[in-house]
Amino acid sequence: MEWTVYAVERNLQKHELLGRDSGSLDSTFSRVGGTGAAINRMRAAVLTGPGSFRVMETGIPEPGPEQVRIRLEGCGVCASNLTPWAGPDWMTFPTEPGSLGHEGWGIVDAVGDQVKDFAMGDRVAALSYRSYAQYDIADAGAVIRLPPSLSGQPFPGEPLGCAMNIFRRSDIRAGQTVAIVGIGFLGAILTRLATDAGARVIAVSRRSFSLDVARAMGAAEAILMEDHHAIIEQVKSLTGGVFCDRVIEAVGKQWPLDLAAELTRERGKLIVAGYHQDGPRQVNMWLWNWRGLDVINAHERDPKIYVEGIRQAVEAVASGSLDPSALYTHRFPLERLDEALNATRDRPDGFLKALVTFE
Repeated sequence: MEWTVYAVERNLQKHELLGRDSGSLDSTFSRVGGTGAAINRMRAAVLTGPGSFRVMETGIPEPGPEQVRIRLEGCGVCASNLTPWAGPDWMTFPTEPGSLGHEGWGIVDAVGDQVKDFAMGDRVAALSYRSYAQYDIADAGAVIRLPPSLSGQPFPGEPLGCAMNIFRRSDIRAGQTVAIVGIGFLGAILTRLATDAGARVIAVSRRSFSLDVARAMGAAEAILMEDHHAIIEQVKSLTGGVFCDRVIEAVGKQWPLDLAAELTRERGKLIVAGYHQDGPRQVNMWLWNWRGLDVINAHERDPKIYVEGIRQAVEAVASGSLDPSALYTHRFPLERLDEALNATRDRPDGFLKALVTFE
C-alpha cells in the first residue's frame, strides 16, 4: 500500500522544469530510459504540485537483466496516494513519470537477458512503483503470471495481495466474532475472507452504501459509524458483553483506531490494517494493558511476502472463491487521474475503488 518517491536530478531547478514542454523532460527523468524515437514513447503522469498533475510524453523504460517491462492495462488507485497528492512538506515536486502508481497489471512486452520465467505476451500483475504510465518495469521476482481464466479482468495485485496478508496475520478462525472497522475495498475483501473462514463478521462503516457491500460480502451485522459509545454498546450487546475475538481497523485514522480497541475482547487481537501516514497516534494504553490485547501491525515490508500475498490472491480469484469485480466501482483514463485521486479522497456515494485504465 506504499510507494517510493524518486527525486529528480538535483541540478535542475523546479521552475525551469515546469516551464518546459513535455518532450524536453526526457533528460530529467534519465533513469526511465528510452531512445527518444517516436516508437519508443509513452504517456505518463507527473505530479507537479499539491493537487495538480500533467500527462507528459517520455521514453519507454528499458528492463535490466533481471527485470521485465509491462505494457500496462491499468493501475489501481491507493488511498496511500492521498497524502502525497495533498502536498505535505516532505514531498518533492515534480515527481518522476508514473510515480505513486503501484497497483499495475498488464502484458509483458520485454524481458531482461537473465529472466527465465517470463516471456513476451504473458499477462501479469506486478509489484512496481511507477504504474501511472503506459509502461513500467519490475523485478522478475515481483511479477506474478495471471492465468487465462482471468483474461480481460482487471487485477490490481498489490491491494489484493495486501488483503490476503492481513487476513493471514489476523489468525481468524471458525466460530470467532470479528469486527471490521472501515468497509472500503480492503474491508470488503476482508469481510468475505473472514466469513468464508467461518467467522461471524460485524461490519462498522460511516457510509450506508459500504454497509450494504459488507452485507453482500457476508457480514452478519452492520453498524453505522456515527456515535462512538452507541457502537460500543451495540457490539457489547451482540457479543453477550465480551466483545470481539478479532478487530481489524481498516481506516487509518485516530478515531477508528480508538474504536477498534474498545471493541476487542480480553486477550483478543487488534489488527491495524489502516495506513496511518498523516501523523502520530495516541493509544489508550490503560485499555490495551487491562484487556491484555495482542496488537498486530499487519503491514508487510518484505517484497517476497507481498508477492506471496498476490500469488494467493490470484489463486483465490481464479478459483472463484473470491470475486472482487463488483468492488471496482470507478474507472478513469490517465488524463483524469486527478479525478480518480479526488474520488478516492472524497468517497462519493457508490465509490469503493478507482482504477486508471489504458485503452
